[in-house]
Amino acid sequence: MQNIAEFRIIGRVGKIEIKDKVAFLDIAANYSRKVGEEWEDDPHWNRVTLFGKAAERAARIGKGDLLHIAGRVRQSSYQREDGERIFNVDLIVERFAALLRSENGRGGD
Repeated sequence: MQNIAEFRIIGRVGKIEIKDKVAFLDIAANYSRKVGEEWEDDPHWNRVTLFGKAAERAARIGKGDLLHIAGRVRQSSYQREDGERIFNVDLIVERFAALLRSENGRGGD
C-alpha cells in the first residue's frame, strides 16, 4: 500500500504570483468562531504551489475566485548559514477547479 499525504482546500484566492514555470496562490478558507455571543469569520491563509499545466491555468484565475484545490503535501528543509535548520511544508496542487468567479477577478481577461 502506498503512503500518502494529501490536502483539500475550498477557499477564495487572495494573492496570485506567477513566475516562469511555477505559480503561487494564497487561498483563504473561512472558519466560524464564536466571539462573545456572535459568530465571526476566521480566515486561514494557505499558500499553494502549482507547476506545469496547472501553473499555466493559474493565469486565468482572479482574485476573489472560489476554488476547490487538491494535492499533495511535501516537507522540505534547509540549513541557514548560521547553522539553524528551517523546515517547510509545501502544498503542491495536483487538481483545481473554479467553483465561482469573482466579479473583481480576471476570470478570462
